[in-house]
This record gives sequence, C-alpha cells and structure tokens, in this order.
Amino acid sequence: MATQLLIATGNIGKMHEYIDLLQGIPFELVSFRDLGITHEVEETGETFKENAWLKASEYAAISGLLTLADDSGLEVDALSGEPGVRSARYGGDSCISDDDRIQLLLKNLQEVPWEERGARFRCVITVAKPTSQQPTLAAQAEGFVAGVIQYDVQGDDGFGYDPVFYLPSCDKTMAQLPLEVKNKISHRANAAQKAVESLKKLIVDR
Repeated sequence: MATQLLIATGNIGKMHEYIDLLQGIPFELVSFRDLGITHEVEETGETFKENAWLKASEYAAISGLLTLADDSGLEVDALSGEPGVRSARYGGDSCISDDDRIQLLLKNLQEVPWEERGARFRCVITVAKPTSQQPTLAAQAEGFVAGVIQYDVQGDDGFGYDPVFYLPSCDKTMAQLPLEVKNKISHRANAAQKAVESLKKLIVDR
C-alpha cells in the first residue's frame, strides 16, 4: 500500500491540478474530504513561505501524514506587489467571491496603461513530515509565471484571477488554457515539478 500524502487544500480545482501535477510519485494522494478534516488554518504569515509552512505543519500534526501545502497569489507591479499573500482575501469582507476580487482588481487598475500592468503568479510548496514532537520541513519549492493583467474577463476554466491573467506567449488568459497546457506552464506547475523530485527522494531516503 502506497504511503499517503495529504494535499492540504479545500479547493476542488486546486486538488484536481495536483492530481495531474504529481503523477508518477510513489504516494497515494488524499484530501481533506477523504480524511474528514474540517479545521481551517489561519494564514497569518507575511510571506508565501510562512503561510505554506503554517498550513503544511499544522495539517501534518492533525493528520499524522506527510502533508503538502502551498501558498500562492498574484503580485501586480502597479499595485506594489498586491494583492500578494492576501490574494484570496483581497477586498476583505466586501469581496465574497473570485468575481468580486477580480472586479476590485480591475477597478484598482482602471487608469493603468497596458505596458504597466505586468504581474506574476507566485507559488511556494512546502511538505511537512509529522514527528512525535513538532512536524519538520521535508521539502520546499517555489515557482512563478509572468503575465499581464488585461482589461476584462476571458475564459471559463481555471479559478481565482485566471480569467484576467494574460500570457503573451500563449495569446490567451490562464482561464482560456486547457488544464493539460496550464499544468505545464503555471506557477504551481513550476513549483510542483521541483517538489516531485524532492518527494521521490523522500521515499528513497526512508
């Protein structure tokens, strides 16, 4: 029986991406739903690395399993790197959906010309190993993809800010790309490729 690896996300879209991204590793991927975990970790970190570690370590302690967590977000140059680590909470209580956050982003960039709308999606993946004491860091990887925030929403796939994140090399938004293409070029794919090598090594080193 394969060793279980908990993917610490309640986001179904993200879980589907990881199932595709982590193909070939010698682990059985399990989700919160599989384990009946309803606890939510408060993301109080000031960086993606801090938040990824908070989630990975806490869920490793709860589940007793090797746990992979990520923190990712959108950094917009014209907004001094915002929304950054607060991408999922952009706008606070006044924004309750991805659509609300996208509309707020577009409003805040309303007067910004195309050449100044550069942005990047950044992702940090952390793997925590449960121990009898505190969980320990087993692996960490970082990835990013650069693009431009376009003026309107396009595309029905993906989630989060994908519909306004334009990739010049593809002439499409992230939300217009088939999953198999997105999972070759995205920030999460970039980080996951590095994490896969570390995960394979964990089995060898056991």
